[in-house]
Amino acid sequence: MHQTPWTKSSYSEGREPNCVECRTAENRVQVRDSQHPHLGYMTLPTHAWTALLHAVRIGKM
Repeated sequence: MHQTPWTKSSYSEGREPNCVECRTAENRVQVRDSQHPHLGYMTLPTHAWTALLHAVRIGKM
């Protein structure tokens, strides 16, 4: 499975170290806690990740 490197949101720069990291893996997005990457990650279908981001951006969550 091809995976991209882990990345943090640009909103995390210069702020509290509490954030998530994500990367793409084929048609999935993997998300993990940047402070505890050793605990593993959650994998979401791309459409679910997109829906989550959309809901957060419009304030539905």
